Amino acid sequence: MIDTYRALDWSYYGPELLEAIFDTIYMVAWAFLLGGFIGLTIGLTLYTTREGGLLSNKYAYMAMNFIVNLIRPIPFVILIAALQPVTIFVIGAGIGNDAVIFVMIWASTFAIARIVEQNLVSIDPGVIEAARAMGASRLRIILTVLLPEALGPLILGYTFVIIALTDMSALAGIIGGGGIGNFAIVEGYNRFRPEVTWLAVIVVILFVQSLQLVGNWAARKVMRR
Repeated sequence: MIDTYRALDWSYYGPELLEAIFDTIYMVAWAFLLGGFIGLTIGLTLYTTREGGLLSNKYAYMAMNFIVNLIRPIPFVILIAALQPVTIFVIGAGIGNDAVIFVMIWASTFAIARIVEQNLVSIDPGVIEAARAMGASRLRIILTVLLPEALGPLILGYTFVIIALTDMSALAGIIGGGGIGNFAIVEGYNRFRPEVTWLAVIVVILFVQSLQLVGNWAARKVMRR
């Protein structure tokens, strides 16, 4: 196997692999940053507007909950097709890495929203009541009580999402995007080069394991404070 990889034309596969890695990081990073922020906002809205919440509003919660439940279960490959008219309208193109990022943002936003809500629900209500009794404003409770209390589990939840985004990026080739998944299919599978496909698999495993290790380390540091 080592001899097989040594025999590869690295002057060709090396730059192609590096470009694929860069494309994957580019797509995952932008989708995670934007989807993470929007998802956190929606998750906080779900938690605070539910019955007994800081901003209890039955109708706002029902509307937001319906939207999350409507979009979250849609498989990513179907979401790509369903959102293509919206993608073209917003970014001006229905193919390429930017189009994939746009759909990944949608997919990650609503998954993160539910993760945020579920982690916030596990917070001891007594902690919130104590903060309210001390005269803390609702915004201050959210920023200094809710988020810090749930930070450890949220880090683990976000780690899960960024790994899921890596999986989604593998389908970028469907609409003309790049990335490791496209490299594995185009350069490995389609050309009957299983060693190239396995090279892509190894890169993905290393990437995901690194993300998981960093996420676990960060969560442990937070929860030990």
